[in-house]
This record gives sequence, C-alpha cells and structure tokens, in this order.
Amino acid sequence: MTLLVNVAVGLVMMLAALATLTWFVTRAVERRIPPVGRFVDVPGVRFHVIDKGTAPEGQPPILMLHGLAGQVHHFNYFLVNALADSTRVIAIDRPGSGYSTRARDTAIRIDAQADAVAALLSTLQIDRAFVVGHSLGGALALTLALRHPQRVAGLALIAPLTRLLDNPPAVFRPLAVRGYLLRRLLAWTLVTPSFIWRGRRVLPMVFGPESPPPGYTLKAGGLLSLRPSQFIAAAEDLEGVVASYQDIPRRFGELAQPPRPIGMLFGREDRVLDHDTHVGSLQTALPGLRVDSVSGGHMLPLTQPTLVARFIKELWQASRT
Repeated sequence: MTLLVNVAVGLVMMLAALATLTWFVTRAVERRIPPVGRFVDVPGVRFHVIDKGTAPEGQPPILMLHGLAGQVHHFNYFLVNALADSTRVIAIDRPGSGYSTRARDTAIRIDAQADAVAALLSTLQIDRAFVVGHSLGGALALTLALRHPQRVAGLALIAPLTRLLDNPPAVFRPLAVRGYLLRRLLAWTLVTPSFIWRGRRVLPMVFGPESPPPGYTLKAGGLLSLRPSQFIAAAEDLEGVVASYQDIPRRFGELAQPPRPIGMLFGREDRVLDHDTHVGSLQTALPGLRVDSVSGGHMLPLTQPTLVARFIKELWQASRT
C-alpha cells in the first residue's frame, strides 16, 4: 500500500513539474511572439487577423488560410507584405490555431470552419475574396468555395489536402488523440517537452527535402508550436477533417461554376502529402485546372516564397470582376 501511495505521489509530482515547465515555456514563447494583428469576433470564434493593403477597384482582396498545426506567420513571414503591395491581404489564424480561439466543440469540422470564415468575411464587409489555402487550409478553401460559392472569386491552392487518406501523414500521427480531457492532459504535460526534445527530427519530415528558412522559429512563428493550445487545436482539427471532409471531393466538379481562376502549386518531393494523389484528385474533376508542379517539399510558402507570391498574383489578377 505504501509503495502504491509513493508511486502515485511521485507521478503527481512529475506531472506537476511538467505542467510548470510547459507554463513557463508557453509564457516565454508568447512574450517573444505576441499577437501582431487584430481580433475579430464571429459566433463561436475569435479570429486573429492580419489585414494589410488596399484592394484596387474591381479586384477582390486576398484571404489566406494556413494548414494543420500552422499559424498566420507561415504567410506573414514573406507573402503578406509581398502581396499587400498590390491588394488588400487578410491572413488569419484558423479557429483554435495561433491566437484565434473557438468555443468548445465549435468550428472543428471543416464545414463549420468554412462557415466561420464566411462569417468573418461578412463582418469585414467583404463580398468576395480570392482565397489562398495551404495544406489543410487548401481543404478549407475548397470547402468554403463549395459551401459559399459566391464569396470565392478564385482559388490558389498550395500543396492542398484534396482527399482523405487511410492514415494521417506520419508527422501528424501523434495528434491522433481522442478525448477532451486526455488531449489537455497531454498538452500540458508531455507534448511541449517532447517537441523540444524531438523538434530537430520533426522539421525534416515537414520541410524535407528543403530546410526551414532563416528565422523560422521567431519570424515564421515556429516556436508557437510549443504552446499547448496549438497541439489541442491540431488534434481537434485532425479529427474534425476526418469527420466532415469525406463528401467534399465528390463535389469538386461544382467548382467550375461560377467560372473563376483555380490553380494548384505542389512540390514533387512533398513528404507530407503525396503529389500525385492530391493533384490527381482535383485535376480529374477539373480538367482545366492550372497545376504548377515544382521541385520542393510541403512548406513552399516558407521555402520558396517568391515563387508562391508570383503564382498567387497571376491567379489573383485573373479574378478581376
């Protein structure tokens, strides 16, 4: 009996020590990378929004949606300023990610996130936007275009998730944790120390065969991955997309109406999402789809930002009303 008590006390003390470490790391990260945009409320979601530039008459602003476990600095690293010279750019933290928050069980499914983004556009008094989506943000952009077709003037999809997989990519499998309490227990004890320990092994899986750009940890927000909220949101998003995205690829043919520019940029050596699988899924439904296949990995907005900016601008310019 005494042994069991000692083990229990030791376990509690260890968890308390890990939670304390996580708290201090989180506070340190938030001091180094504070919110840089403004907050906009819609039902169930408080969006963290970077809003720069002015849209020319007759052309829509650009809306940017990041991927799973990402945040707004994946775009703010280079692309926001590069595009804001030409038009208004709205880059957001998706619900729950970065500094955006969501009510419990709200805006987790991909369709619910699309509705929240549409509500954000209404709040910002934007009738139509040209939508850029990276990775899971690409799946969100496609869902938004299908659920709210008149709000989307065109799509620039960068390494997008276009179909569900039998298993999540290897780098995201640790996110496959179910249960409200278990996710939070792990997030506040094991996840942050684990990421600190194995971070150098994770990044090659996400960026490979390319490398993270200079300043990735701060300027591109890499350290925000150490916050418990980032793990919780990503784990919820992974479950949410599996629960809600199954029927979306069957509707890809509907994207042809109304007519609008749609293009995809994909790295042939992507280690997260297979090039042929995800290009083919959309290209079969939209034979006129523009596909730019390049040498590179999954994180093109950070590793090849000039190329990505040019790709976006060319499609955006074709969306003139």
